[in-house]
Amino acid sequence: MMSDSAEQPRSVGRLITAKRGRSKLHWSDVFSYVYLGLGVLLMFAPVVWLALSSFKTPAGLLEFPPTLLPLGQISVEVPGYDDPLLMFSTTMEDGSVRELAQVRRIGIVATMLDPNDPDQTFSVPITQNEPIREVRMAWENYSGPLERFNFMSYLWNSVIVTTAATIVTLLINSMAAYGLSIYEFRGRNAIMLFVIGTLMIPITVILVPMYLVVTSMGMVNSLWAVILPGAATPTGVFLLRQYMLTIPKDLIEAARMDKASEWQIYWRVVMPLALPAIAVLAIFSIMWRWNEFLWPLIVLSRSEVYTLQVGLNAFQGELNVQWHYILAMTVVTLIPVVLVFAFLQKFITTGIASSGMK
Repeated sequence: MMSDSAEQPRSVGRLITAKRGRSKLHWSDVFSYVYLGLGVLLMFAPVVWLALSSFKTPAGLLEFPPTLLPLGQISVEVPGYDDPLLMFSTTMEDGSVRELAQVRRIGIVATMLDPNDPDQTFSVPITQNEPIREVRMAWENYSGPLERFNFMSYLWNSVIVTTAATIVTLLINSMAAYGLSIYEFRGRNAIMLFVIGTLMIPITVILVPMYLVVTSMGMVNSLWAVILPGAATPTGVFLLRQYMLTIPKDLIEAARMDKASEWQIYWRVVMPLALPAIAVLAIFSIMWRWNEFLWPLIVLSRSEVYTLQVGLNAFQGELNVQWHYILAMTVVTLIPVVLVFAFLQKFITTGIASSGMK
């Protein structure tokens, strides 16, 4: 009997090569493949470009037209010269093409030499020189921030904030959703409408009042100032409530008949049944908190408590932006979110479909 691991690639292959017509492609097959291919390109092309660009040198990032692969110009050691010389493919006056090293450049004229015969030099217009390049990974884009900046401290602060905020968010939102879905009381729907209505309030409107509250509680320049203010989210309450409404009432009544307390019903009956929706909310919360920039930038002014997104702002100066470091560290910040999404993605379809979200 064939194992599941061997059957899965075949199932994926049949899905990819599926077509409506038996012998030839139907027009709908062509449309579907083009549409899905365009969607994959739009989704993953920016990520691929980001990852490849993170290995480019500062000069490579400023090239126009830009290149997809990280390329570096080849250089050679020539006796009599302290620094390596850059190699060019040079078109000579007779039309021949030679690989020469550039000694110096004055205006539009470059002095070139053959590395195998360094005694003879040539004066060549720079328009006849084409750089000889090869794929070269600039690993220093990743090692530089670790050596020059307190990057590991920023990373650890982001892990603490994301983990603690996600746990608090799941706990508070699940309790609110439990009360609004399991209990029946007058005004329940009005409260839910009020909760959903808070989504219409822009974050910029409540920044100043929220900052005053955080300041009065003495939490400025602490990670709690980032963790607590956004713990209760209307999106999370709505998602979990809609899912909990699908739980049969008979289970709740049976638990109450068995003398279970409300806390036991919440923790041992409702929460395990709501795991798909909780997983979806966990993914959303991790993405929100991990990528949050504006609020941590407002309440954190000491570098010791910077989160990763605020710490990346250190690579941007008044007159210079270190794009090679920003791109490399942005790739690093994507890795935890991708891992969490890959681990919990099987719950997304079930959780969202059952909660009624679109």
